[in-house]
Amino acid sequence: MNRINQFTMAFAAAIALAAPLSAQDTAPPVSLTGDVMAETVVVDADGKERVELVQPTTIVPGAKLVFGTDYTSKSAEVVNNFVVTNPLPQAVRLAPDADPALMVSVDGGKTFGALAALSVTNSDGTTRPAAHADVTHVRWVLASIAPGQSGRLTYPAIIR
Repeated sequence: MNRINQFTMAFAAAIALAAPLSAQDTAPPVSLTGDVMAETVVVDADGKERVELVQPTTIVPGAKLVFGTDYTSKSAEVVNNFVVTNPLPQAVRLAPDADPALMVSVDGGKTFGALAALSVTNSDGTTRPAAHADVTHVRWVLASIAPGQSGRLTYPAIIR
């Protein structure tokens, strides 16, 4: 199998995982829908470049994707402290331009924090600061969602 086909298959798996891993333990009063878009640079008639998000087709290592989760409250009550956790597909790594305040995990979703505050234990027992390539999950805690309120959560990723 050639390298492009391997990445295309990995990308298909990534799209399947675009939806959040979890939200709440019980049937949540908030609906969630995930998607993946590819970043592409478009040059307009004046020669100016701009970045657009498009449906991904063929992807290659180094291509930038944006994973998104749309949420909509279905509740008649305010929903407090709603947690959305998305696993990063193994075919991607968190992009360097991700929000530094984004809550992430580098241990398979066991613990979360800002990337700059996390570390990874090497096979020899030493530790090092966590890097974007170490991130396994991203998480958002929505403090309050009003009845009928909608929003979008995103994170950028790079194809490995």
